Amino acid sequence: MPRGDKSSYTNKQKRKAEHIEEGYEKRGVGTKEAERRAWATVNKETGGGNKSGSGRGVKDTNVSAKRGGRIGGPRGGKAAASRPAAARSRSAKKAAATRKRKAAVRSSARRTARPGARKAARKR
Repeated sequence: MPRGDKSSYTNKQKRKAEHIEEGYEKRGVGTKEAERRAWATVNKETGGGNKSGSGRGVKDTNVSAKRGGRIGGPRGGKAAASRPAAARSRSAKKAAATRKRKAAVRSSARRTARPGARKAARKR
């Protein structure tokens, strides 16, 4: 089998590579480079060609697929940016106070708990 032969790939892998390639081309990547990246992604996610038996080999991961998108949804922080600075500052101070309060509660609980206290409480 010559290098670059795609006969050992499943139809699903071929479709996946095609979709990835289209996405790269939409973003202005050249045709050959887009194809190279697409197959590299498919190989990374699926471990190469999987034709030789259904359910054999390592299960697929979706590591590369998890990278896209923006945290906070499509607006990407615009909602917070449209609020006045005073409101954002007030929220930040409130959040910091909450974190500080909860950290204090956790540390005091750790100090007062003696080793094995949880197991004794569960047996009761």
